[in-house]
Amino acid sequence: MRDPGVFFDCRITARKTASARSQLRRVCRSSAVRGWSRTCRRSRRCPRPRPWPQAGTKVQPEILADFVFEYVSDTKTPQGILCLVRQKQYSITEIVTEKGGELPLLLVLDQIQDPGNLGTIVRTAEGAGVTGIVMSQDCVDMYNPKVVRSTMGAAYRVPFCYVDDLAEEVKQMKEAGICTYAAHLEGKNSYDEEDYRKASAFLIGNEGNGLRDEVADQAQVYIRIPMKGQVESLNAAVATAILTFEAARQRR
Repeated sequence: MRDPGVFFDCRITARKTASARSQLRRVCRSSAVRGWSRTCRRSRRCPRPRPWPQAGTKVQPEILADFVFEYVSDTKTPQGILCLVRQKQYSITEIVTEKGGELPLLLVLDQIQDPGNLGTIVRTAEGAGVTGIVMSQDCVDMYNPKVVRSTMGAAYRVPFCYVDDLAEEVKQMKEAGICTYAAHLEGKNSYDEEDYRKASAFLIGNEGNGLRDEVADQAQVYIRIPMKGQVESLNAAVATAILTFEAARQRR
């Protein structure tokens, strides 16, 4: 069960006090509701952290002793900054709707289970200009701590939502004029032969089993990534990067 309220973000690396403060300010301005910093004992040159005013936010950071910080953090080697952050909520309508004249470029994720994969997909999606991500309910939680850390902040900026019936949502996308492409082993067309300058959505399946038949059947086009050797498929995150950056190239 996903908690729709708040979550801990301890992904920020505090190598330098000034840098850590700057990073925390960016997170606080978006959605943080409380922040903590740990005391620093790694170097005599590292000044003792102290609360600092937050530009554009009411968040007031607090200093925790090392043993307290390690207790509240979910990692064995916490980096020094931890925030309690409000979870963002998006509707499927917000995600599939054209914004500011920019045609939708969507990712549809089916049963992605690995937190590292999802985090990498979200980070890659932002870099490629993906406008939204739609996921089946059995995908790993976007606010899983490992996912949040591996997105490197993209989880705060890329709109996403979970849906109960992914196949039905893909069907609705087609009716809304969004061309749906399934990354599939049975794809007849190479991914770089298609035109993604129109409203488009890439369907990416589970790491081991690929897309479920009922989801793949809703795709208008099956595409493949040509490969040599005896490799049958690529990691879900790697395949996502190849497809989305080809779309970005065409749209430039």
